[in-house]
Amino acid sequence: MSTKADELKLDIEEFNSLLQKANRQKSKDVLSLEIRKLQTELARLIEENQISQTKPAVAVSNSSQKCYEVKLNNYGWDQTNTTVKLYVTLKDVHQLAKEAVTCNFTEKSFDLHILGLNNKNYSLTINNLCEDIDTDKSSVRTKADMVIVSLIKKVAKHWSHVTSVEKRIKESKTSSAPDISEDGDPGTSLMNLMKKMYQEGDDEIKKTIAKAWTETQEKKAVGLSDYS
Repeated sequence: MSTKADELKLDIEEFNSLLQKANRQKSKDVLSLEIRKLQTELARLIEENQISQTKPAVAVSNSSQKCYEVKLNNYGWDQTNTTVKLYVTLKDVHQLAKEAVTCNFTEKSFDLHILGLNNKNYSLTINNLCEDIDTDKSSVRTKADMVIVSLIKKVAKHWSHVTSVEKRIKESKTSSAPDISEDGDPGTSLMNLMKKMYQEGDDEIKKTIAKAWTETQEKKAVGLSDYS
C-alpha cells in the first residue's frame, strides 16, 4: 500500500487515541469529525489502488475472450497481365499484428484468415481459381481498413473470372441463349426465348407471356378467317 495510506492510518490511530482521552464534548466532536475525514480519504486511496491493480487483469480478460467465426463472401478484384488482386474491406484490420493476418496458397486456391479483429475471426476461402497461381510469389498485406491478397499468375494471361466455376456458369448461360443467325428463323428463335423465359420466370412473367401468346394466336386466327 502507498506511503500516504500508511500515514493516514497512523493519523487515524493518533486521533482515536486523543478521542479516548478527551473529556469535553466539543473536543470529542471535533476529533470524531476529523477521524471521519481521514477514514474517507483512506477508503478512497484504497479503492483507487485496487482499480489500478485490476486494470491489467481486465485487459488480459478482454484479449482472451472467445472470438466468433465469420465467413467472408464479398470482395472486389482487379488484375494486370501478371497479377490478380482481391480486396477485402474490414474496419481497423490494419491495427492488427502482422501475424494475425495469414493466407495459405495452393496452385488453384487460397485460404485467408484474419484473427482477433473485434472478437471475431474472419476467413475467406476460394477454391478452383480460374487459372494456376505461383504460390511462392503470391502474398497478403493490409492497408487502412483493407486486406489485399495478391495472386501471381503462373501464365501471363487475362482471367475472365476469379474462379473456374464462375467461368463455367457464364459460359453455360451464353451457350443456352437462342441463336439468331442470318440464315435462322427469327420467329423460331423468339419462340424458344419465350419458352425459356416462361420456364425460368416467376408467376407474373408466366402470366404476361401466356397473355401475349394468347393474343398472338387470336390475331393469327382472325387473319386466317379473312382469307376463308
